[in-house]
Amino acid sequence: MKAEKVYNALTQLVVVRGPAILVGILVLFLGWWLIKLLSKSLTSLLHKRNINPTLKPFLISIAITTLRILLIIGVMQIMGIQLTIFAALIAAFGVAAGLALSGTLQNFASGILILILRPFEVGDNIIAQSQEGSVTSIQIFYTIVTTFDNQTVIIPNSKLSNEVIVNISKTGKRRMDIELKFSNSDKFEDVKEKIDKAIAETPNLLNDPPRRIGISSIESDGGYKVMLNVWVNAHGFMDTKMEFQQNLMKYLHKEPVK
Repeated sequence: MKAEKVYNALTQLVVVRGPAILVGILVLFLGWWLIKLLSKSLTSLLHKRNINPTLKPFLISIAITTLRILLIIGVMQIMGIQLTIFAALIAAFGVAAGLALSGTLQNFASGILILILRPFEVGDNIIAQSQEGSVTSIQIFYTIVTTFDNQTVIIPNSKLSNEVIVNISKTGKRRMDIELKFSNSDKFEDVKEKIDKAIAETPNLLNDPPRRIGISSIESDGGYKVMLNVWVNAHGFMDTKMEFQQNLMKYLHKEPVK
């Protein structure tokens, strides 16, 4: 008798639920196949749009995972599986995870913005969080900066997206400003001539934009100050500055300025 009841129940289940289950399985396989095709199309699209290489696999993974989750939920609905309990569990888990990982999620969102907006790129020299150095890696959660004295600084992306960043190599050029003080007995024309000779002897100084040499102030106690503005390549700025200052001192002290 019990076997007959079980048989009748299974028969009724197959008759009632069978078509929906078959349709759900067909939709699952068809949807999975379409998502694979979409993944290839999305990869090609991101490649054409010149999206940051670090961001490409992440965006593709997020899109494909989201579509697969939606497909599974849709198939469960087609099969008649109630999702009320699952939805409640997912919502509770999402709230708990959001509270526990708020800082991490903030770094994550900031990393996405940095990779999309590109305020700086790998190889740029930046000043951030009182650190000056070259960007060696941009990750989803943090950015790695190598300082000029070879220290590795790991900066959370939320700090970079919410605070001031100075990108000192973005335009490719930097202006070098040097101020010198001379006495009234030193003729400005002679001083300028020696500065021009030092500039000509330093190969990495740029002619465009044009340099500027002039008297910046006249001192009340006698003498005057000369301001020098010269443009150099952003990369190698300090090496060029040191070489130029060495040449400048050589010409200024080669013979007395008259």
